[in-house]
Amino acid sequence: MAAEAEVLDELHRLRSRVPQLTGALAASVDGLVLAQDTPGAEPGGVAALTAAALGVAVRMTDTTGQGDFRELLIRGVNGYVATYAAGSSAVLTLLADDRVNVGRLHLEGRRAGTRIGELIDAAMDRAEPQRTTAATADAEPTASARAASGRATAARVTRQRTGSPRTRPAPATTERATTERATTPQDADDRKTDDQRINDQGTDDRRTSSRTTAYRSTSGRTTEPTSKNR
Repeated sequence: MAAEAEVLDELHRLRSRVPQLTGALAASVDGLVLAQDTPGAEPGGVAALTAAALGVAVRMTDTTGQGDFRELLIRGVNGYVATYAAGSSAVLTLLADDRVNVGRLHLEGRRAGTRIGELIDAAMDRAEPQRTTAATADAEPTASARAASGRATAARVTRQRTGSPRTRPAPATTERATTERATTPQDADDRKTDDQRINDQGTDDRRTSSRTTAYRSTSGRTTEPTSKNR
């Protein structure tokens, strides 16, 4: 976060103004540590528990009609844990020993929470245009790709309408040649059948002619002796 150094400086100044503070931490409302000065505690665990306690506190104020969350104070045997709203997206959690003046704790905690909230909100406002620019830059290649795809589609449609070499059908001569090649064996069979039929007809004619000649010759030989006898 761009404001982390400024938030950390504010935490250091707060601890110097309230010596009884043993730790200070700024976290997001969902438990992410933004800046911390907690030498005696684990900051990640404190931030997570702060988010959980904040959720319960917000629900409590809503249920009882007390309005928006402002602060939460927990007292233990050895001291206090105080949580204050810090803008719209962060909270400030302070750890103090049991000798702290609670009035002074609230006064300084509320002021620091307001200041830290302003820093975090300003940092988020500065980061928003950068995120928008990055998102636009990421979307531009996608738009270019869509435009290129559209041009390619239009080109294919144009080629199909004009009959370019990529989509033009094969010449008709090729189809005729293919048809002729496909029908040539059948035509050969037909011609062969016709020739055979003609040959068979000629053979029958020759056989008929031979029988007629033989009959005539036989008839002449059988009648000749009869004429001599007469």
